[in-house]
Amino acid sequence: MRRALIAALVAGFAGCVVVTALQQAVVVPLILKAEEYEEAGKANPPTGQAQAAPQAAHRHDEEGWKPDDGIDRIAYTALANLGFGVGFALLLAAGFTLAGREVGTLRGLAWGAAGFAAFALAPALGLPPELPGTVAAELVPRQLWWFGTAIATASGLGLIVFGRGRMWKALGVLALVLPHIVGAPHPEGGHGGTVPADIARGFIVLSLLTTALFWAVLGAVSGAVYSRVR
Repeated sequence: MRRALIAALVAGFAGCVVVTALQQAVVVPLILKAEEYEEAGKANPPTGQAQAAPQAAHRHDEEGWKPDDGIDRIAYTALANLGFGVGFALLLAAGFTLAGREVGTLRGLAWGAAGFAAFALAPALGLPPELPGTVAAELVPRQLWWFGTAIATASGLGLIVFGRGRMWKALGVLALVLPHIVGAPHPEGGHGGTVPADIARGFIVLSLLTTALFWAVLGAVSGAVYSRVR
C-alpha cells in the first residue's frame, strides 16, 4: 500500500503538471474558440442539422456551472487533472501489485499505454472528445457506454496479456470489440453544432495526443517510483 500510494502521488502530480501545461497551450485555445461560435449561435440560431436535432439531444452549455476564464479556470483544470492523475496512477499501481512482476520505467510505460487504450482511445472510437456547442445524445447513455467500454477494454487487454490458453485470449478479443458492435449512443438527427468541422477534428486529435502523453507520464513515473520504493 505504501509503495502504491507514493507511486500514485508522485506520478499523479507529474502527470498533472504535464497535461495542464499542454492543455493550456494547445487544447484550451480551441475550447475558447468553440465557445465563441457557441455564443454566436445563441444570438443567431442555426436552421440546419443542429436545430433539427431532437429535444433529447443536448448542448454543452446546458450542462451547468463552469469556472471563469483565466486563473480560476486554470486552477480548477489543474485540480481535476491532479485528481484524475492520482486516481489513474493508483489503478496502475494496483495492477503492478496484482501482476506480481518486476516493474520499471519501460514496463510502467506499457501499462500506461494500456490505460490510454482502455480509458481514452477505445471510448473515443465511439464517442470522440466534444467541444462546447456540439449536439450529442443524452448524457447518461453516453456515460454508461463509456464506462462499459473502458471496463471491457481493460478486461480484454488483461485476458490477452495474462490469459493462459487460446480460449481466454479469444475472450479478450471479444471483450475489445463487443462495445463497438453494440455501438455508442448518438442523437437521432446526427451530430452537428456551431463549431466548424476542422476545429472539431483538430480538438479530437490534440485531445487524444495530450491524453496519450498524460498516460505515458503516469505509467513511466509510477513504474519508476514503484520499483524504487520498498
